[in-house]
Amino acid sequence: MNTRKIQLPTFLERDRTPIVDQLLDLLKEQNKRIDLLTDEIKRLKNLKKKPNLRPSRLRDDEKKKSSMSHKKSNPKQSSKTPKKKSVNRIEFVKAGNIPEGSRFKGYRYYHVQELVIRIENILYKLARWQLPDGRYIVASLPSDISKSHFGSVFKSYALHQYHHQGITQPLLLSQLREWGAPISSGQLNHLLIDGKKCFHQEKDEILPAALSVSSYINVDDTGARHDGENGYCTHIGNEWFAWFKSTKTKSRINFLELLRDAHKDYCLTKESFAYMKRYKVAPWIRSKLGPDAKRQFENKDAWEKCLDDLGITNAHYKRLITEAALIGSLLQHGFSKDRVIVSDDAGQFHVFQHALCWIHAERLITTLIPSSESQIEEMEWARSQIWDLYHLLVDYKASPNKAMKDKVTKQFNAFCDTKTNWRLLHLALKRLDRNKNGLLLVLERPDIPLHNNLSESDIREYVKRRKISGLTRSEAG
Repeated sequence: MNTRKIQLPTFLERDRTPIVDQLLDLLKEQNKRIDLLTDEIKRLKNLKKKPNLRPSRLRDDEKKKSSMSHKKSNPKQSSKTPKKKSVNRIEFVKAGNIPEGSRFKGYRYYHVQELVIRIENILYKLARWQLPDGRYIVASLPSDISKSHFGSVFKSYALHQYHHQGITQPLLLSQLREWGAPISSGQLNHLLIDGKKCFHQEKDEILPAALSVSSYINVDDTGARHDGENGYCTHIGNEWFAWFKSTKTKSRINFLELLRDAHKDYCLTKESFAYMKRYKVAPWIRSKLGPDAKRQFENKDAWEKCLDDLGITNAHYKRLITEAALIGSLLQHGFSKDRVIVSDDAGQFHVFQHALCWIHAERLITTLIPSSESQIEEMEWARSQIWDLYHLLVDYKASPNKAMKDKVTKQFNAFCDTKTNWRLLHLALKRLDRNKNGLLLVLERPDIPLHNNLSESDIREYVKRRKISGLTRSEAG
């Protein structure tokens, strides 16, 4: 089903008339109706809907008593037992009412595993010496204390429960207090978010290191909410790493800035001009940015000043030129043109070599709503064709060869060129045909995946955190 929203054109103020304003309002209303109809179709077909980001209720939950229901689990116990078990404590159990004349024959062993949870209040007495000149020397605390009033095991447990197990802050606070820990909500909040500079530094080092050794990356984004405002969280990763960043937009400029990482410059190269030509930037604008213009710009302010000086004010052209300059900056800093970006066909990721997810391609057919038996049969036929092609590509990845490559290409072309009586299916096949280069890029690059499931799985951890906590309020998280 073709559910693409109408792209609203950009008009200068001098070009706006009452009729233009009425038409824009009409287009906005049409976009809203498209969103509502798309959500209803997904609901009827039990497909994943767009997340509904609601305001956080953390402060209200903190005042109420929190209760957590545990799922019943029946783990399968292994019939095999370890040959040796480390013993931390030995308990001797005496037998009662032993008849006279009985002989002691040693002990029968019975192993029990127990979990020991207790709060220990430790008092450190720091040696204090007065020097002959009147100054004092005081012994230092152990390095794992770091002038905190909570031990390393206490802190690591709280961090593990919150970040790994998905326990909310109010529930974690309630649990610690039930164990007898005299900790306030403010102390727990500081324990969870303060002093994590080393983790942020490590996170900042992940992306450039991973990009230097990765031939492809999976990308995806999802809704995020910070300080009461909607935003987006972008994931970049593959089998070896996962990197996340929350920003206010999910535009292509935003994605290129994330790939650029710590660099802030803008650069115009031959690849930049090829990009502008591909997206039909007017020749007179390209000529202004030609050989006589400055090619390197230190930061955003210098770049925007250059555009203003050249009289380039049209928002559409400014966006395309900025994307081109960011691509030039990326390539200047070592980003490989051969690196493949695998996505779900979101427009912001369509740069460099772009491969598409076959699972999302199949959803183009799944979202259609047939109204007759013949349309049901046509839809099932189309889905079976997609999965046939998918399995052929799986075989090709395992053993690439020219004969298989030609077979897949020929079968894909025949599938997309099929004439159907169902117009919606016909449009879906045409869209698959337009996405041919991205879907069949694996024929040239057998090393890349056929789907974007890895990125979807990685970002699900963030979605879970968003559902639990709602939003972040401070820049520290």
